[in-house]
Amino acid sequence: MAKAKSIYSCTECGATSPKWQGQCPGCNAWNTLVETVAEKATPNSRFESLAPAAKLQNLSEIEARESERIPTGIGEFDRALGGGLVAGGVVLIGGDPGIGKSTLLLQALSHLSVGHKVLYVSGEESGEQVALRARRLGLDTRGLQLMAEINLERILSTLQAEMPTVAVIDSIQTLWSDQLSSAPGSVAQVRECAAQLTRLAKQVGITVILVGHVTKEGALAGPRVLEHIVDTVLYFEGDTHSSFRLVRAFKNRFGAVNELGVFAMTETGLKGVSNPSALFLSQHGQDVPGSCVMVTQEGTRPLLVEIQALVDTAHGNPRRLTVGLEAQRLAMLLAVLHRHAGIVCFDQDVFVNAVGGVKITEPAADLAVLLSISSSLKNKPLPSKLIVFGEVGLAGEIRPAPRGQERLKEAAKLGFTRALIPEANRPKQAIPGMEVIAVRRVEEAVARIREME
Repeated sequence: MAKAKSIYSCTECGATSPKWQGQCPGCNAWNTLVETVAEKATPNSRFESLAPAAKLQNLSEIEARESERIPTGIGEFDRALGGGLVAGGVVLIGGDPGIGKSTLLLQALSHLSVGHKVLYVSGEESGEQVALRARRLGLDTRGLQLMAEINLERILSTLQAEMPTVAVIDSIQTLWSDQLSSAPGSVAQVRECAAQLTRLAKQVGITVILVGHVTKEGALAGPRVLEHIVDTVLYFEGDTHSSFRLVRAFKNRFGAVNELGVFAMTETGLKGVSNPSALFLSQHGQDVPGSCVMVTQEGTRPLLVEIQALVDTAHGNPRRLTVGLEAQRLAMLLAVLHRHAGIVCFDQDVFVNAVGGVKITEPAADLAVLLSISSSLKNKPLPSKLIVFGEVGLAGEIRPAPRGQERLKEAAKLGFTRALIPEANRPKQAIPGMEVIAVRRVEEAVARIREME
């Protein structure tokens, strides 16, 4: 028997190479080529368009209508999805092993099974294992249908015969198709199975939820094209050792991106957290140096997060370490602090942390980071009940943050009485119970903090 020919496929762009090399010849990415079995060309094409062929139409004559949402019964999950599931939509959920993907989807299907026909396709667990998990969570599964199968063709025929409203595929890396000879989880198999399921979902109107595993780097295992095919991409974040989980939307064709759903892992499954700001604030008995509270915007939701900084005398080369924030941005902010505010940290170790395991990517955290570093360096706590937000530029100016009014209202609701914000974010109408201090430059912000101490 002749040995099967191997080719090397890129997980990022799908380009192929006859031999392994460190850099992809297609997209020039490093270490993305993986070995796969070369597929034989088939005379009949298995590819079809998602929409039926139609004549040319004027865009203005096409009726635009909002897609009806299917609520999952879990409020935080609906928030991350943009309001609920959409008929014919394909959702991809990725996350570390054991973080709660299967648990969340089993809970959602249990709620949906009351009024809708649902199907759970398990490729990783047997029916007994899934039933045991449902019993442990105390779920009502009388209307939930289960199918333990990994063959794509059988799954597609079952979906066409049963026509469920929502179908969960757990997971996409375990499926395989008869059309391909490579093993389940390979680049070709994952791409083919996802494309076929997406085509069926669009043509028939079934909502398909795909579960995907992630690599050590946190990216979705398999080809990057998987994220391009689907409508919505959700990622589980959070430490498996912590009881809190964050579900963040990275792509959503039917809603806002960067929406955040916060869950707490309990004995009876994942429960939505209605006031997540309390998770990201430390409860200090007294004011401590190096602690500053900021308001970050996650999608449409303002969140209060505590930024902690520790500045200590360096012994040798000074270290710069960040948790939940960008390390490169910290180096830039320290240079701005030195040049424009005269605060020197070149001989100090600087450690900055965002409490609660949340990741802050927006630049509105700049001013809070600077003030927490200044507070730790002087060993003087910032004034109590103070919130801060604002972007800092290289020239020392403080730029406005989007949705400043909503941030201030959220802080006032949680009992904060003072706010240090950019001048451009100054509210036109006074917010009851809150003193607003608007500043234009970094040195002005540091001076106003000194006056309040």
